[in-house]
Amino acid sequence: AVTLSHATAGMLTSTLSPPPADFNYGADEYDAEGNEEPKALPEGSETMPYIDESPTMSPQLSARGQESGDGVSPTPTDGLSTGGERDAGKGLEMRKLVLSGFLASEEIYINQLEALLLPMKPLKATATTSQPVLTLQQIETIFYKIQDIYEIHKEFYDSLCPKVQQWDSNVTMGHLFQKLASQLGVYKAFVDNYKIALETAEKCSQSNYQFQKISEELKVKGPKDSKESHTSVTMEALLYKPIDRVTRSTLVLHDLLKHTPADHPDYPLLQDALRISQNFLSSINEDIDPRRTAVTTPKGETRQLVKDGFLVELSEGSRKLRHVFLFTDVLLCAKLKKTAVGKHQQYDCKWYVPLADLVFPSPEESEHCPQVHVIPDHELEDMKMKISAIKSEVQKEKANKGQSRAIERLKKKMFENEFWLLLNSPAIPFRIHNRNGKSYLFLLSSDYERSEWREAIQKLQKKDLQAFVLSSVELQVLTGSCFKLRTVHNIPVTSNKDDDESPGLYGFLHVIVHSAKGFKQSANLYCTLEVDSFGYFVSKAKTRVFRDTTEPQWNEEFEIELEGSQSLRILCYEKCYDKTKLNKDNNEIVDKIMGKGQIQLDPQAVQTKNWHMDVIEMNGIKVEFSMKFTSRDMSLKRTPSKKQTGVFGVKISVVTKRERSKVPYIVRQCIEEVEKRGIEEVGIYRISGVATDIQALKAVFDANNKDILVMLSDMDINAIAGTLKLYFRELPEPLLTDRLYPAFMEGIALSDPAAKENCMMHLLRSLPDPNLITFLFLLEHLKRVAEKEPINKMSLHNLATVFGPTLLRPSEGESKAHLTLASDIWSHDVMAQVQVLLYYLQHPPISFTELKRNTLYFSTDV
Repeated sequence: AVTLSHATAGMLTSTLSPPPADFNYGADEYDAEGNEEPKALPEGSETMPYIDESPTMSPQLSARGQESGDGVSPTPTDGLSTGGERDAGKGLEMRKLVLSGFLASEEIYINQLEALLLPMKPLKATATTSQPVLTLQQIETIFYKIQDIYEIHKEFYDSLCPKVQQWDSNVTMGHLFQKLASQLGVYKAFVDNYKIALETAEKCSQSNYQFQKISEELKVKGPKDSKESHTSVTMEALLYKPIDRVTRSTLVLHDLLKHTPADHPDYPLLQDALRISQNFLSSINEDIDPRRTAVTTPKGETRQLVKDGFLVELSEGSRKLRHVFLFTDVLLCAKLKKTAVGKHQQYDCKWYVPLADLVFPSPEESEHCPQVHVIPDHELEDMKMKISAIKSEVQKEKANKGQSRAIERLKKKMFENEFWLLLNSPAIPFRIHNRNGKSYLFLLSSDYERSEWREAIQKLQKKDLQAFVLSSVELQVLTGSCFKLRTVHNIPVTSNKDDDESPGLYGFLHVIVHSAKGFKQSANLYCTLEVDSFGYFVSKAKTRVFRDTTEPQWNEEFEIELEGSQSLRILCYEKCYDKTKLNKDNNEIVDKIMGKGQIQLDPQAVQTKNWHMDVIEMNGIKVEFSMKFTSRDMSLKRTPSKKQTGVFGVKISVVTKRERSKVPYIVRQCIEEVEKRGIEEVGIYRISGVATDIQALKAVFDANNKDILVMLSDMDINAIAGTLKLYFRELPEPLLTDRLYPAFMEGIALSDPAAKENCMMHLLRSLPDPNLITFLFLLEHLKRVAEKEPINKMSLHNLATVFGPTLLRPSEGESKAHLTLASDIWSHDVMAQVQVLLYYLQHPPISFTELKRNTLYFSTDV
C-alpha cells in the first residue's frame, strides 16, 4: 500500500488549497482558547512536519473578527478609511490591523509555551529524589529549547505591545521583527530534536502513569479578554506549536511589507527579516522533505524515496532524458509516458537495479564502454546565444503587450532549444553496473552531481540489503508511486520557470577562496568552483594545488561570468598523482572529492559593493571564501587611466609611440609566454587566472619593471592569459574603436557574402595603424591556439566568445545608448561582438601590407 507521509500531505494541501478568504492570524490554527489539536497523522507515517514556506497567497485580512466570536483579531471596520482617503493612511491602518491580529495570536502562543513549561520545574525537582517521574536526560529531551523560545517571544511581545497600543504614523517596529528572525537558530535546534522529543514523551507516558496524567491535560491560560480562564491541551499538541509559529511569522512579514511604503525606515528591516525567515524555512524543508514513505520492501520494511532527479542516459548510442529514483533498496530509471490531455501522467520503468546488486565499475573496467560523442563547445555556445535571443524577444513581446499566441510560440521554441542543451551538454560519465551483467551509463554536467548520487547510493549500501526480483505487479506499484513521491517535478530549463521567479544573476562574480581546515591528514588539496547556467552546472575555476598540508591557504581570487546563475558550488579535492588510477573514459586521473557545498546567490546579499565573507561546511571540512558581484552594465565600463605613464587604461597609440613599437610590449610578451608553455593548456583563456597574480603582473607592466621576464616565466599561465585579456578590457576605448563599432555591427549582419567581405575588410583598413597591427598579431596567435583544439579544448568559436566583447565592447559613453536589460546586452550586442571576431578568425590570413595596398578597390565610406 502506498502511504503518504504527513510531510507529503502537508505539502499537497499547502499547494492545492488557498487559504479561505476570511483567514486571520489570530484564528487560524489557534482559536482564542488555544485548544487546537494537531491533525491526526496517517498510521505508520513520519511525525516530522512539513513546514509550508510558500506564503504566495498572502492571507486576506478579514473584517469578521467580531462575528466569529473568537475574540482574537479585533477588526475595527469603522476605523478603516473610505476610498477617498489617501493610500498612506489606509496602509497605516492595514499595518495596525495586521499587527493587532498577530499580537493577539502571539499572546496565545506565549500562554501555550508557559503551559508547556509549567510541569518542567516539579519534574526536575523529583528527578533527583528516590522516586523520579522522569530522568533529567528525558526532561532535557522533551522540553529541549522551550525555555529559550519562550524568552525570545516574551521579550518580542513586551516590546511590540506598547507600540501597537500607542499607534501613530511614526511607529517603527522593523527592528523587533529583524531581531526575532535573527534568533531562528533556536527553532532549528528545536525542529532537529522534535521527533525525538515526541518519541520520548510517548515512551514515558506508556511507562509512567503520573507523567501520562500530566501530559494529557496541560492547562493553557486564555487571552485577557476571553471568558474562559483555562483550557486543557495535550503535551503533543503543544509541542507542535513552535513548528507552526515560524510559518505564521513569515506570513505576517509578507503582509506587513505589502502595506509598508518602500521609503519607510521599517521596509529594509522587514525585508531582511523575511529573507532570513524564508531561508530558514527552506533549509528546514530540505532536511525534512526527502523522507517520504513509499512501498514496503521484501524484508517487510518501509521502502522510502531518498533522492530523485533528471539525468541523461546514453542508451543504444543516443542520449535520452530519464527520471531516476533512488529508493532505500533499489535504483529505478523511468521516463514519463506521453499521455492525452487531461489524462493522469504516469512513468514507464526502463530498468531497475536492487542496491544489493549495484556496483560502480573501477576505472579499469570502464575501458570496454562505448565512446561518448561530445558535442563541440561552439555548438553549445551557439545554442546559448539562440536561447538568449529568444528570451529577449519574449521580454519585448511582453513589454509591448504582444499577443499571447506569439509569446507561447517563442516559449515553445525556447523550451526545445533548452531541452537540446540539457540533453547534449553533459559529458561527465557516471556508470552503474548490475552484478548480473548489464551496465548503464549516465552523462552528468557536474562532478558535484556525480558524487551526490554516488554518496547517496553508497550510504544506503552500508545497510544489510538483500537482492530481489520484482514481480510485474510490484514493479507497476513501485513505478506508479513515483509520480506521487517525486520531489523534482519539472525538467530544469528556464522556460519552466514562472515569470515572477528570479531570473538569476547576469554579470561577474568575484570569489576569493581563502583557506580550508578540518582535514585529518596531510594531502595535496585544491578547490573548484561551479555555477549554474541554462539549467545545469558548469565548472568555472580551479585553485592551485596546495601540497602536503592539513590547512591549505590558497587566497586566490577568480572572476566568474554568470549567465542567469542562482547558486555557487565549491568542491574540495585531493590531487591524485598515481598514474595507475587513470580513468579510461577521458584519460584524466580521478581525484578524490574531500567535500562539497553549495550556497544560493541571493541578489540582495551579493549586490553590495563590498566583499561578503562566508564559510561553507562540507563533511567536517570548512572552506572560507569571500565574494562580491558586479552587474554586467557595471562591468561594461572602460575606465581610462588617470596617469599616462603605465600601459593599462592608456590609449594604444600613446603606448606604441612611447615604446617606439608596432605592437605594445605587454601584448607581445604575454602571447610569447602563452605560445611557449600554455598553448596546450586545457581551457587556456577561458579558465580564470588568480586575480592577485593578474594584479601583480599589471603593476609590473605599468611600472615597466626590469624583472618582468623573470616574473612571467614563474607565473601561472592562466594568470598571464588573464593579464592579456585585462589589458584589452581596460583600454579606454576598444581595440576596434568606438567610432567604427556601429559599422562593425551592421557589417556582420549583412547576408550577402561579397558585400560582407567588402565591408569587413574596409572596416579593418579604417582602423588606426597601431590598432590594426595589434589586432592582426593577436588574430594569428588565436588561430595557432585553436590549431591545438584536440588538446586544449579551445575552438575558434570558444576564443571568439572570450575575446569578442573584450575587443569590441564600446566604452561607457558609447554603450549608454545600447544599455537595456542586462540579459539583453548579453544576447544581442555580445552575440554580434562574438560573430565579428569569429568572422576574422575564420578568414584566410590577412596581411597588413595587402590590406593597405587594396584600399583603392573599395568604397571609402564607413
